[in-house]
Amino acid sequence: MKILIKNGLLLDPANNKEGVYDLLIEDGKIKEVSSKIETAADKIIDASNMWITPGLIDMHVHLREPGAKHKETIATGAKSAAAGGFTTICPMPNTSPVVDNEIIVEYITSKAKKEACVNILPVGAITKNLEGLEIASIGEMKDAGIVAVSDDGNTIENAAVFKTAMKYINMFELPILAHCEDKKLVGKGQINAGVHADTMGFKGISTDSEEVIVSRDIILAKSTGAKLHVCHVSTAGSLKYIKMAKSEGQTVTTEVTPHHFTLCDEDITDYDANFKMSPPLRSKKDLEAIKAALKDGTIDVIATDHAPHHLDDKNCEFEIASNGIVGLETALPLAITELVDTGILTPMELIAKLTSNPAKILNIDKGTLSVGACADITIIDPSCEYTIDKTKFLSMSFNTPFDGRKVKGKAMYTIVGGSVVVEEGSFK
Repeated sequence: MKILIKNGLLLDPANNKEGVYDLLIEDGKIKEVSSKIETAADKIIDASNMWITPGLIDMHVHLREPGAKHKETIATGAKSAAAGGFTTICPMPNTSPVVDNEIIVEYITSKAKKEACVNILPVGAITKNLEGLEIASIGEMKDAGIVAVSDDGNTIENAAVFKTAMKYINMFELPILAHCEDKKLVGKGQINAGVHADTMGFKGISTDSEEVIVSRDIILAKSTGAKLHVCHVSTAGSLKYIKMAKSEGQTVTTEVTPHHFTLCDEDITDYDANFKMSPPLRSKKDLEAIKAALKDGTIDVIATDHAPHHLDDKNCEFEIASNGIVGLETALPLAITELVDTGILTPMELIAKLTSNPAKILNIDKGTLSVGACADITIIDPSCEYTIDKTKFLSMSFNTPFDGRKVKGKAMYTIVGGSVVVEEGSFK
């Protein structure tokens, strides 16, 4: 099938290419990129006043399958991703059973091929059952299709175990996606420690609960040469350590979630558990530090940490509610509204953090509009204004603090391997 996309603003950070171009897709590949293409095609898409970008990549999601299929499945998570403009997503291993062996990886990849409308690239566990004690079958999992490793949700508390694991993981050239949180310092905390927590009667979570592990993991990565990626950074202190490591030439990268560059603890004005997440929403000072780090390049990637939960997991007392929010269908509009429209990032800089940067970290052949590349493409209307409505999500879960928020920017077309999955803003 031939698809011709015309008159769009092409943003291709991988090739440092920006301008108004036409793009031709043939047999699932990018056939031509030119200022003007005149040819017969099975489908012509007029992308005037829109962005043509590589398919967006989310390197940090939770799909709940196998296990809690009442929250999200591979199929529904993929639909949610496509609706948000993502063509590739990387599900974390904290499922039931845990993704700590090749059999579970093969289950996910096999099911994804049959049921998912986007690319599913699994992340494997570092330790068996995420217990931080014994290293998982990483080599076998890589052969089965993992693109990274993580004990996400569970910090490996024993530094000796983590150092040994780093040395072992180096053999397979996989990035380590590190959840940095000292659970003993977190204790029974519920939101960011500070005046706001005290005023509302919440137990606080100190910033050092993240920073102490970020600094430790950077030190361990430096001594082992590991490829360290810090997940969902949330504090100014963590960013200082990461920036220092980068300045010294260390291979350290990091990501931020849309909720952490959009909200702070002061936005929690009632006891709505949709504002409960890990790490928690931090202070205004931390929020401003995150925006500055996005602008100066310290933060490499925007990832959602999409964490679907059943209504019962959130419609309860704040202190016992589950952490996390869904994010696949709100990430792009929040990024355009909060970062591009405010001048923090250029469109090209934003798309790099959603495409070429995660592709480079994961070492995957995605995130590019090069001729010959797989035709994973997102066409975005950056001026489309609307109000987020959680009842219209394609995810099985609706746990979001952004319901009713006015935003700009929408994925109008999501094309995966040359197949149109989302057309004119609607899932096909």
